[in-house]
Formats: sequence, C-alpha cells, structure tokens
Amino acid sequence: METVKPRNSTVSGLFLISVMEIKPFKAFRFNKAVVGDVCKCIAPPYDVISPAQQNQLYKKSKYNIIRITKGKPTPSDDSRSNPYTRAAQYLNTWLEEGALKQDSTESIYAYIQDFELAGAQFKRLNFIALAKLEELGPPGPVRPHEQTFNSQMLDRLNLKRATSADFGLVFMLYEDQKKIADKIIENAAAQKPLLDCLDDQNVRHRLFAITAKNDISTITKIMNDKTCIIADGHHRYTTGLIYSKENSNPAAKYQMLAFANTRQDGLLVLASHRLVGNLGNFCLKKLIADLKEDFEITQLRFDSPDTKIQDKQKMLAQMKAEYKKDRNVLGIYAANTFHVAVLKDKRAMDSVAPNTSAAWRSLDVAVLHKLVLEKLLGIGEKDLASDNPPERVEYIKDTENAIDESVEMVDKGQKQIAFFMNAPKIHQIQMVADAGERLPQKSTYFYPKMYSGLTINKL
Repeated sequence: METVKPRNSTVSGLFLISVMEIKPFKAFRFNKAVVGDVCKCIAPPYDVISPAQQNQLYKKSKYNIIRITKGKPTPSDDSRSNPYTRAAQYLNTWLEEGALKQDSTESIYAYIQDFELAGAQFKRLNFIALAKLEELGPPGPVRPHEQTFNSQMLDRLNLKRATSADFGLVFMLYEDQKKIADKIIENAAAQKPLLDCLDDQNVRHRLFAITAKNDISTITKIMNDKTCIIADGHHRYTTGLIYSKENSNPAAKYQMLAFANTRQDGLLVLASHRLVGNLGNFCLKKLIADLKEDFEITQLRFDSPDTKIQDKQKMLAQMKAEYKKDRNVLGIYAANTFHVAVLKDKRAMDSVAPNTSAAWRSLDVAVLHKLVLEKLLGIGEKDLASDNPPERVEYIKDTENAIDESVEMVDKGQKQIAFFMNAPKIHQIQMVADAGERLPQKSTYFYPKMYSGLTINKL
C-alpha cells in the first residue's frame, strides 16, 4: 500500500507515522463532597441518548453532565436563552459551587472499561490527554474514518462557543505492538480509582491519575510517531478544529482526547444494520431476482416461530462463516423470509465506485450502499447523507436485541426490509483511513461508549 511521506516521517505497518503532540492536564472533575454520588453525574455521549434516557439522566442528579452536553430545549428559546446559554450557566454555577473541582496535579488519566459481550469478559484500556489539533487526513497524524452529519457538528460548535470547554471524549485509535502505554495504564490501576462506576449496561468505568513524570514522558514520546484514527467523536474533533481557528486563546489549539491501542483484546467494533422503508412499489421477489446478477443468494423461509428462530441463526452463522473467508456478505429480512447474499466477484464494485480505493470497495457496507441501495433501490448518497429524521434508511446499532427488534419492525410494517451487516475489521478501517477516505456514515459501532463528564477540560 502506497502512502504519502511527509518530511521527517517514516512508515510502520498500516500507519503513516507523523507527529502527534499530546500533554497532561489538570482536569475538572465532579467533587464528591458537593455532588454526592459522582456516578450519578456522568452520562453516555450526547449522540446516543434517547429522549427517555435524557429524562432519566436529568432525574439522577441536578449535577448530571447531560444538562450541559444535551440540554433540553424550551418553546421560548431564543438567541439569549437556549440549551447552549443554559449549558454555560450550569458550568459556571457548578464551578462557583465547587461541584466541579480542578485537579492540583497535571495528569494523563487512565480510563479502563470492563464489560461483557456475548458471554465473554473484556477490558478496554484507554488514556485521556490533551492533544494538539491537526487538520484531518494524510499526511497529518489524525485520520477520520466515517462520514458525518452537518447539523450535529453545528450543535457541538455552538456548545463549545458557549462554554469554552470539552466535556465528552473524542475516541482515538493508535497502534503499538509493544503495548507500552497499556502497561502504564495497568500499573495505574493498582491505585485507588478517582472514579469507579457501573452503568446501565453493566459496563464498569474506572478512572486513575497517571502523575509520575517518567510515565507521562514515556506516553508522550511513544505518541509522537503515531498516526491516529478517530473511532468516535468526529463532530467533536472537527468542532475543536473550527473553534481553534476562531479563538485566539493558545489553549484552544488543544483538545481532550482518549486513546486506545488497536493491539489490545478489549477493542471491539460492532456492526450497524440498516432498516429501509418508504419505498414505492417495493417487491422483494424482484429485488432478489436483481441481486442474483452479483450475489449468490440463499433463501431461508420459515413456517413457524421455532423455525423462524432457527433460520435467523442459520443466516447469522453463514454471515459469520463468509466473514472469516473474507467474502462480502449481507443478511436480508423481508416478507417473512431471511436471505443471505454473498458477493460473487469483488470486481463488481469497480464500475459502481471507480473513484475509491480497493480498501473502500472491499467493505460490506460499501457493497450494500452501492450495489443494493443505490443500484437496485434508488437510494443514493444524498438520501444516505441526510441528517434529518430517518425516512428511507434507519441505522440500527448491533446491540443485544437489535436483530430481533429489526425483524419485528418489518413484521409490523414499520419498515419494508432489513439489511444485516458484519462489523468491518479494524485493519479495513485503518486502510481506508490511510487512503484518505471515509467509511459511509454509521458503518461502525465501537462498544462500549466512552462516558462524558469523567474529566472536563476548561480553556
């Protein structure tokens, strides 16, 4: 794979090495003496919170970070009073009350997430630091991996302009076979945690301070020659870039980021499925016939609730088997029938996506978008890029009940067809990012999510 080499750089593995400047900071954190249970003050990232969950978080504590990261609008909102001005008011009040207190020592923060998935136990090791903001894409050290929605970026920019602070974490991936920072994080975990919380999904969030100068120096040095990929938080990172250019404060050139090594077992990426509806004259029989031009089709037609469960499991098992063979595969459900579609020849993507890299064309989600949604169902890039409420395509994260819930929505007539995906492999994400490209929006679901409010960076 060819990469563009900037001056004073080398190439290692899948990553183009360039300067990633990070440094420790004195975070503001919730003060137990004032807020009581700190675990009631943190929250998931703003963009995964439903209205019902938003209400629950509001009720948990008057100091819950949701009031800042995803404040409730009111009918009387105007330019002087709105969720962003109220966020600034909450921040200032909490600082005055001592609900938020700044640490006295500059630290890099070890952030460990313990969780279970499909019956297996995992531990993801992360560290939180300030990083100098860099333009996205090669030859720079920061690569986006996914398309974004403009309205969400404007929302985050308005919040940052109002508060001059970072509350949520931009999740960055880097590669280090020696796992140097991981060892420092594990050593830090021998201390008493600054925070130890169990969330509603039984994910344990633990935070520790790394204060030893030699440990901080080691981490900053190893990151100097790393290229990083944004896993989650594209909107927040881009917001930071824009804000840094319009703000004269030198501190605005840095943003609070969380980093995870791709060489650890606890880094998991899950799939994001697609539900499609509002298609005129949709006919499953015609779609399957058209699919046979490019795909090998297996039909699984059930005749009872028991065989429906069995056929779903057969579909998922075949999808997993094809995934291991590095073949492009889609699961399909419509009209009381499961199908498995396996791409016959990867060269079928060449004509429909001629201006993309081989890495991009190898993605299952690219195959779905180009050869199925666009070519056969008339759902083009403009429809897929819409950040309005879902009309034709809805994205479903691969949570525990995602497939059953998707099937139910089709059965009830709320959607016409469901497409089930395997998750992209980490190396595929790396290769697409290194090519200077982005995966289609909502292609990945990194689990678990990093919570907001653990550390706050105030400019």
